[in-house]
Amino acid sequence: MDYFLQQLVNGITLGGVYALIALGYTMVYGIIQLINFAHGEFFAAGGYMGVIIISYLSAQGMSPVLCIALGLGLTMGYCALLAMAVEKVAYKPLRSSSRLSVLLSALGMSIFLQNGLMLTQGVYDKAYPTEMTAGGFHFGNVVVSYMQIYIVLITAALLICLNLLVFKTRIGKAMRATAQDKVMSALVGINSNKIISLTFAIGAGLAAAAGIMVGFYYGSVNYSMGFVPGIKAFAAAVLGGIGNITGAMVGGLIIGMVEIFAAGYLSSEYKDVFAFIILIAVLYFRPTGIMGENVDDTRV
Repeated sequence: MDYFLQQLVNGITLGGVYALIALGYTMVYGIIQLINFAHGEFFAAGGYMGVIIISYLSAQGMSPVLCIALGLGLTMGYCALLAMAVEKVAYKPLRSSSRLSVLLSALGMSIFLQNGLMLTQGVYDKAYPTEMTAGGFHFGNVVVSYMQIYIVLITAALLICLNLLVFKTRIGKAMRATAQDKVMSALVGINSNKIISLTFAIGAGLAAAAGIMVGFYYGSVNYSMGFVPGIKAFAAAVLGGIGNITGAMVGGLIIGMVEIFAAGYLSSEYKDVFAFIILIAVLYFRPTGIMGENVDDTRV
């Protein structure tokens, strides 16, 4: 039982990270029906910017909690601006083009950003100051680290804020209106260009937060760290129902749980395989994803 509970804690932690990244995929798709394959690079950029900012603030003698909070905010802001720039350069000029053209642009931007990180930050891993989050609690043989608690709390707070923004504010109403009908939303005075840029910014900000948390959790970041989590987060978005916010959260948790339990009880070498087997099975029996039918209520 202790082993099961330990894997459950690990699965919730990893699933929360995937959920944050998946939200960026699903929000952008909900607005402009684009699979932004450069999204994983915002996750990696967030990890790098986070270690730079947090290490600098820590060297100035700032408290660990303030370092993390300020680093999180500044990093999310940086990646939000980066995503808006990418959208203006790589996606906006191609909105009237075929989906294949936009897809190729997204793949090209992913390669560009990844190589940009490699050239500016180097090919070696950058270590996070993990002593800031060392320690944890013991419940029998179950260990819950402080970092796992931080990840769950930060993830929950960001998800709540996102839901309040999308479903309780005028900006969120404008986002949902744009997702449903761009022409009609423009006729009632909604600037679709600003809404699309804002959607990219929010998604990238959430991915940046995930990048910092992964950096603390695993102790380091590298320039290629965005590829595999990005693909898994995309799988989570599809699993939950692409374009569906609640579905992205559920899909992220499911992928995280499947990966951790498969590694713990079956084989760590094939943990990625089991996650994608679940995805294929769900799409075979339910092509719209787990929560893909209620798009009118939960779509961005």
